[in-house]
Amino acid sequence: MRPFILADNQDITREGVWALLKQLNITDMSSWAASRNELLAGLKKYPNAVVVLDYTLFDFSDVNEIINIKGGHSKSSWLLFSDELGEQFLRQVLFSAQTFNIVMKTNSRQDILTALEYTCNDREYLCEPAKQIYKSDVPLSIPDLLTPSEKEVLYHIALGKTTKEIAYDKNLSFHTVNAHRKNIFRKLEVNNVHEAIKYALRAGIINVAEYCI
Repeated sequence: MRPFILADNQDITREGVWALLKQLNITDMSSWAASRNELLAGLKKYPNAVVVLDYTLFDFSDVNEIINIKGGHSKSSWLLFSDELGEQFLRQVLFSAQTFNIVMKTNSRQDILTALEYTCNDREYLCEPAKQIYKSDVPLSIPDLLTPSEKEVLYHIALGKTTKEIAYDKNLSFHTVNAHRKNIFRKLEVNNVHEAIKYALRAGIINVAEYCI
């Protein structure tokens, strides 16, 4: 079982999460973090930790700081757990290059327990408000970085096709498609397919319904 870092300044919330963790048989591998520095120290000690964070109660300068910390600790899994998270905040984390699970303190006990269990097992969990935003077909306004050919290749990458399959479908050489793929990653400044797909969703190159299929 993976260690948990409970990053929340409300004593009653931490006690409640602790009680739920006991139901998941996690009783001796959890630690508290009351500040950003304590959270970073916990991640240094436990690189693969599950972080349960209430952003609204922590000393972060902005949402990008959370995204950057998560990006620097790729083995960790994060569950954002709060009373209230604004739409703009949710959009920024949901369409960032990092993966966050989200549940509200107002959700049911079973929902919160499920969110904790899913996060521990690297499964996606989004509460209903976050899910609706993520499934929205309205793309964010972001820079148009790719050529039409590169967008077409990225679209097929997001559908799960390999370079060889894209080349066959588009009647292109393997090397041409591979060159497009490298250019896409370079222009977007991403390191893997998952991050590239996040851009494709944000830019409206592919919608969530197609991606889920």
